Amino acid sequence: MTAATALAATLYAPEDLRMVDRPLGHLEPGMVRIRFGAGGICGSDMHYFRHARTGDFVVTSPLVLGHEVAGEVVKIAGDAAGLAVGDHVAVNPSRWCGSCVRCREGRPNLCENIYFMGSASKTPHMQGGFASLFDATPAQCVKVPADLPFAAAALAEPLAVCLHAVRRAGEVAGRSVVIFGAGPIGLLTLLAAKRAGAAEVAMVDMAAAPLAFATRLGADHAIDLSQGEAALDQLAQDKAFDVAIEASGTAAGLASAIKAVRRGATIVQLGNLPGGKIEIPANAIMAKELDLRGTFRFDAEFAEAVDLIVAGEVDVMALVTAERPLSEAPQAFRLALDRSQSVKVVLTAD
Repeated sequence: MTAATALAATLYAPEDLRMVDRPLGHLEPGMVRIRFGAGGICGSDMHYFRHARTGDFVVTSPLVLGHEVAGEVVKIAGDAAGLAVGDHVAVNPSRWCGSCVRCREGRPNLCENIYFMGSASKTPHMQGGFASLFDATPAQCVKVPADLPFAAAALAEPLAVCLHAVRRAGEVAGRSVVIFGAGPIGLLTLLAAKRAGAAEVAMVDMAAAPLAFATRLGADHAIDLSQGEAALDQLAQDKAFDVAIEASGTAAGLASAIKAVRRGATIVQLGNLPGGKIEIPANAIMAKELDLRGTFRFDAEFAEAVDLIVAGEVDVMALVTAERPLSEAPQAFRLALDRSQSVKVVLTAD
């Protein structure tokens, strides 16, 4: 009998993304096999594509990309309580061990033994979900209604990231928030902050097109830093930002966040900064007594994100500017990199 294969978007080197028939092997007991329905191209996916690395995670062997995915259960091996063949599911890319110190203290997003789909953080790398068929544990699968578009279900993952980031900021209700970086994560963070009761939210970026998008989504202020920092400086003086969320993943963004917030404010680092050392005005963290917090992936927010999408309370599809079939993933990645015409590009089943 011919072994099962999956057509998978596999990265070999910078900008060397190939569609490869990948052998699947037997479905291991306690696992489910999922037919790809849709997947969002994330900023970290684009970093991998351009540089074969994201932050400190370096690709050293072929890596199937993709962690924002949804699909249909086509096979189950063993017990999978609550799941059946034919179910549509949003797939949580995190597979936590449940037994390490971090898991036991209630922070599984920091699991010391995590398997996270489409990541080069470990060797051998953890293969992702941009494949016509892929395997997951039942615990990773959250059922969604059959009439919910797979693309919407796939975007539960980035929404969960943003819900967690806003939670890491502490109490934002009634406060002024400034977000650096108007990419998909920044835009979803805007929606999450508004939902959490932020009094006003400013969006900062270097490009006019995503800032215009942010305004349509409800940003109270849109600041274009390509014209210099004078407008941001003036707004910060007028508004005295209580919270900054750095979603651009740049040292310049973090430096601007430190500068823009009031004394005693909170800064949340959401974007994946470049690997190695970076220069920031660290002394201002001391002098302004700032709380600088990291935020990494998510925990229970994944199920919360699915619920919000299913209920229609967060319209993640408003961010989708293009859909392309999985077989055209290399071209879709190049489209996603063009910020003048793309906000969120989603891969769909062929």
